[in-house]
Amino acid sequence: MLEVKLHDVGEGMTEGEVLHYLVKVGDSVMTDQPLVEVQTDKMVAELTSPCSGIVKEIRIDEGEVVQVGTSLLYIESNESVRMEQKLHVEMNPVSETIGKSTNNNEEKALPITYKRVLATPYTRKIARDNNINIEDVRATDPSGRVTEEDVFRFLKGIQSTEESIKDEKQSVFSQEIPDEIPFKGIRKKIAEKMTKSLFTIPHVTHFDEVNMTNLLELKEQMKASGEPIRIPAFLIKALVISLKEFPIFNAELDEENSRILLKKNYHIGIATNTESGLMVPVIHHVDKKSIKQINKEVKGLTERAIAGKLQPFEMQNSTFTVSNVGPLGSTGATPIINYPETALIAFHKTKKQPIVNSHDEIVIGHIMTFSMAFDHRVADGATAVEFTNRFAGLIEQPHKLMLELI
Repeated sequence: MLEVKLHDVGEGMTEGEVLHYLVKVGDSVMTDQPLVEVQTDKMVAELTSPCSGIVKEIRIDEGEVVQVGTSLLYIESNESVRMEQKLHVEMNPVSETIGKSTNNNEEKALPITYKRVLATPYTRKIARDNNINIEDVRATDPSGRVTEEDVFRFLKGIQSTEESIKDEKQSVFSQEIPDEIPFKGIRKKIAEKMTKSLFTIPHVTHFDEVNMTNLLELKEQMKASGEPIRIPAFLIKALVISLKEFPIFNAELDEENSRILLKKNYHIGIATNTESGLMVPVIHHVDKKSIKQINKEVKGLTERAIAGKLQPFEMQNSTFTVSNVGPLGSTGATPIINYPETALIAFHKTKKQPIVNSHDEIVIGHIMTFSMAFDHRVADGATAVEFTNRFAGLIEQPHKLMLELI
């Protein structure tokens, strides 16, 4: 018998919640077949079978939170079954002969095969909730991944246009809205972390604005030259340059040893809104990367976060976090720091408004508001203003940003 235990699927993981079993007692499974979905403090992960065999026992119920190392289920491997059958045949040769079929035309039983379906846990949940076997759903994505749109199309029973798929999704979700929403999984983990941050760190929020006119012109010039770069890549690069000059905001307070740790690495977390909740994928060593590289990583990490494909290492060791809520229409907020970091900055909506230029002329400019929350135990308001002034200066005069590139 082989035990399938809850193992550490992410650095520092100590416990996980059993969300859903993908098999039941008596099922035949193949090596690497997903067995169970578990919720960690950062993601939903699938635990796979270590061997081919038969599920003999499930020990932990769905919804339970257990420690790493806990046995979740038992599998009797095919090797063990073959050894038992061989022993049985050797001890009972006559029984084996009698048990053989004498009908030469009788079809032989085919071995059970398992089809590994690429799909996020969220897509699998939609299929389960609608009593759909996800193996029956045809994937339209070139990668072979079954998407939630594929599930809704299968549920409809016909090939639909994108608009009808959208209507179908809204219709299904409107029928599924319960009177009570379970407070568990990623949502509960987010709540626990936000509560710890807010009740541990004395937050101060500094609001300011920055003239984006010149940077937007540079963006259009690069797009015209065939090198499109999104605005967040410029903002992140300007932040890292500013953090190097004000390392107190790239720090962590170690209360137990009465010290402030100034981090040598610059790992920027990107707060990302997903259907499962807020995820924070991380761009590591941003100070060593070009704006072009940062742009590519932001795009890739965001897409994987939304698709539920982030790996554990892609969500670890952030030293400073940014939240780009401007595209959603946000005009201001008081963000909660991503504990145990010292600060977080949120970029809000950019809008056209009259401004006075250097020649005392009234012109139309593009102004973005932003808010920076910081730990008042570690830094003071004056330092925060100096930090954001430096950041704004690099954005308002992009040629200065170019001078700072390595």
